Amino acid sequence: MGLLKRNPFGHIFFLKKWLIRILGALTHRRYRGFNELQIDGSEILKALPETNVLFISNHQTYFADVVAMFHVFNASLSGREDNIKNIGYLWQPKLNLYYVAAKETMTSGLLPKILSYAGAITVERTWRAEGKDIQREVNPNDTENIGIALNDGWVITFPQGTTKSFKPVRKGTAHIIKDYKPVVVPIVIDGFRRSFDKKGLRMKKKGILQTFQIKEPLDIDYVNDTIEQIVEKVEYAIEQHPSFLKVIPQDELELQEELNKKRGW
Repeated sequence: MGLLKRNPFGHIFFLKKWLIRILGALTHRRYRGFNELQIDGSEILKALPETNVLFISNHQTYFADVVAMFHVFNASLSGREDNIKNIGYLWQPKLNLYYVAAKETMTSGLLPKILSYAGAITVERTWRAEGKDIQREVNPNDTENIGIALNDGWVITFPQGTTKSFKPVRKGTAHIIKDYKPVVVPIVIDGFRRSFDKKGLRMKKKGILQTFQIKEPLDIDYVNDTIEQIVEKVEYAIEQHPSFLKVIPQDELELQEELNKKRGW
C-alpha cells in the first residue's frame, strides 16, 4: 500500500522519488562540474515552514532553472550550506515541491511530460499560445491547483511568465499571494541563459558561473497591499523592475541583445 501512496495530484510518491533521483544524478554535473553554481542564502530555506511557501524567480530557461532549484533546495534541507556537493541529498528528496509551468510547454514532448511528473502544476497562458498573442480568461482550475500545491508544500513560480528579461510581472501571481497568503521567497538567478539553450535541455557552453541568490521573505500586507503594490514588490525582489535597466547603459544593453541574437541565444 505504501508504494502506491499518492500526492494531491495523483502522482505516486515512489515513482516521483526515483524520477527526482535519476534526473538529479543525470543533471548534477551541469551545475557542479561542467559549470559552477554559486549559491547564496541557502540557510533561509531551513527556517521556512513545511507548507504554503511561494518562491518567485526571474526566468532564463524553461527547465534548467527549475532543475537547479530542486538541487539547491534538497541540498540545503540535507544540511549543505550554499553548495550542492555530494549528491547523496537526492536519496530522500522533498516530495511536496512543485513548480508552475505552461501546459503548452509541458505537453510538447516525451521529456517534458516526464519532467512534469516531478512536480509541475500546468497552467494555460492567458496572454500567449502557440507563439501568438491572445487574450484568454484565467482558468479557475489553474489557480485552485496552485492553492492545493501551496497547502501541501512549496511552490516555485516565474511571475513574468517568460524567459525574456525585464518583462512585466503578471498580476496573476499577485492575486495568488493575496488569496493564499503564502510566505513569499524571492530568488534571483543568472548565468543560465549563457550555459543552456532556451529550453534548458542542451548545454551551450562550459565553464560558466551560474549564480543563485535566495533572499529573505517579502514583507507583504495581505489585506491592505493592492495588486499593483504586490506586483511592484515582486519586480523589485527578483530584480526585474524597469529601474534595474538603468544599471546597464542602454546602448550596451542593445548591443548585447544584438550579439545574443546572432549567437542564436
